[in-house]
Amino acid sequence: QVQLVESGGGLVQAGGSLRLSCVASGRTFSRYSMAWFRQAPGKEREFVAAIAWVGSNTYYADSVKGRFTISRDNAKNIVYLQMNSLKPEDTAVYYCALSQQHYGLRYEGSYDYWGQGTQVTVSS
Repeated sequence: QVQLVESGGGLVQAGGSLRLSCVASGRTFSRYSMAWFRQAPGKEREFVAAIAWVGSNTYYADSVKGRFTISRDNAKNIVYLQMNSLKPEDTAVYYCALSQQHYGLRYEGSYDYWGQGTQVTVSS
């Protein structure tokens, strides 16, 4: 079994930065792809960013490309999401997810485990 625990969310002004962290436990971490999704009030959950275990390739939603950076530290079993130039439309609950695949990483169905989420609120 795998447990994912997110942290780092909070309230920030537009233009500010936050770094989210997700600690994974329970299985060999380096052979899994990881991602961040988010869900805003009244909206469906959407893909934000992913990092594959094959080649550590990264993928981003167009809405965050150039502002957000996903990275991982396999020694510490942590995946990060550095969020810069935040906008009010980035306000959402952010979820960490783990996949046993290295393809199809933009799709929720590719993920086997999910964290409980962390709230990010960006004020204008």
